Amino acid sequence: MLKFIRVTKKYNEDKPALDNVSFDVDSGELVLITGPSGSGKTTILKLLTKEQDPTEGEIYFKEENINTLKRSKIPFHRRRIGAIFQDYKLLAELNIWENIALALSILGHPDHEIEEKVTDLLKLVGLTDKAYLFPHQISGGEAQRISIARALSTAPELIFADEPTGNLDEANSRIVARLLKKINDLGTTVIVTTHDPVVIKTLSDARRMSIDKGLLIDNKKSDDKNDQSEKPKEEKVSDNRDDSKESKLKQQEDFSKQQLSAKDEVEKKKSSFSFFGLFGKKKKKAVMEEIESEETEEVEKVEDKKTGASEDEKIDVKENKDNDKDQDKDKEDSKESKDKKAVSKVENLDDDDNDDKNNKKPKKVKKDK
Repeated sequence: MLKFIRVTKKYNEDKPALDNVSFDVDSGELVLITGPSGSGKTTILKLLTKEQDPTEGEIYFKEENINTLKRSKIPFHRRRIGAIFQDYKLLAELNIWENIALALSILGHPDHEIEEKVTDLLKLVGLTDKAYLFPHQISGGEAQRISIARALSTAPELIFADEPTGNLDEANSRIVARLLKKINDLGTTVIVTTHDPVVIKTLSDARRMSIDKGLLIDNKKSDDKNDQSEKPKEEKVSDNRDDSKESKLKQQEDFSKQQLSAKDEVEKKKSSFSFFGLFGKKKKKAVMEEIESEETEEVEKVEDKKTGASEDEKIDVKENKDNDKDQDKDKEDSKESKDKKAVSKVENLDDDDNDDKNNKKPKKVKKDK
């Protein structure tokens, strides 16, 4: 999703804010960028949102080179990134509801859609009872949760939280960190810059990068890959005695993994659309229908491999199904024709009765002499 390639940013000739920094972030990741104040963490956000340009290097977001973005495309690019700041940046003259709804209103969303989205976001951050208060009437922790809701309002593909707990106490820092983890669990990519030990401890499962004096000194993603590549080798050496048994077990595991892989992929896709409930029901329906059809196709492929069905057998099965459908249709048609004949007979009998009544002559009455 995001790539920094040998990026350097200089504000003056003496000391670069970022010095030859390279890293990448995958879609759906939760990433912590740690380091002391002034180490260059905020500069990454400024470069990502095109607030500033790098002195050297290239930045890619969703395979698009940000350096070459036209000025007219910058607003659209920024909508794809939800920024959360240390000082909240809420508008004092607007209440909480209006602060969240502002971006949606500017983008021209209808009132009923804005109302639904803002309500959902307030529920997400647990502040539905604060909707009509103003920023000066709520605490710092609540203000930061509102700024998170505002950042989510445009359904961004990436949330970048820059020192989100810098002005908060330990309890509120923990609440904000857990909220960011929840957002990531729902499928949104989240990057958090921090030097807060509470956040680091709460997000201990996150991938971690460290920056100091503009240099990337630690990037655990590469270490994790090396660890994973070394583990299988160790297992092979220790388990040479049971190669035959292990190979059989492995074949069974591979097949079960293959059988479930389609459903797993579908679940991943579904998680990436977790916020579609907030941002467009029609689009959600279309996407989910497409995902379900893909799931059916993939599972059928796996089942075909399991049974070893040939193409001719598949065609025969399909033809049999079609024949069954034709027979059912013929039965329905014959039943319908019988019903029509019965109705016509009844109508004919009614017509005959009417004719008989019309043809009958009135009886002559004899007068007594």
